[in-house]
Amino acid sequence: MPEPRIRPAEARDEEELAVLDRATWSTLHAVAPRPQPPYQPFFDERHPPDEFLVAEAGGRLLGYVRLTRPTPLASNAHVLTVQGFAVAEEARGRGIGRALLRAAVAEARDRGARRLTLRVLGHNTPARGLYEAEGFAVEGVLPGEFFVGGEYVDDVCMGRAL
Repeated sequence: MPEPRIRPAEARDEEELAVLDRATWSTLHAVAPRPQPPYQPFFDERHPPDEFLVAEAGGRLLGYVRLTRPTPLASNAHVLTVQGFAVAEEARGRGIGRALLRAAVAEARDRGARRLTLRVLGHNTPARGLYEAEGFAVEGVLPGEFFVGGEYVDDVCMGRAL
């Protein structure tokens, strides 16, 4: 498989991203129920294409990261948050997630952000390891915040300076 190219998402990516999003759904990271037909659009007024970066290789989308503002408040405008992150199963272990995360950090800096935050489920050790390796630190834990897959799971808040 060729090396992935990270690029901004485009409206034409919607269907492929929706399929990827459904295929990567897991209680390891999802707090919402498994998507069921009729499926909601991937892009909408709250999730426009310009908030997403995608990893593309061989004409296929292999992953995405969503970068957005955590609140609409002017006093919080210096912070961006990762709110959506997925890598296709067959592409895992090839550095695509790391490349997407690094691209999100660079994009956040380009947008003038001073901090980048994210939330991850406590039991998602692969993602937590990646985030820590990329400079994110645990800044708070909400114990038992979600009931997922038959168990209570912590919500771990992580962040890093840019």
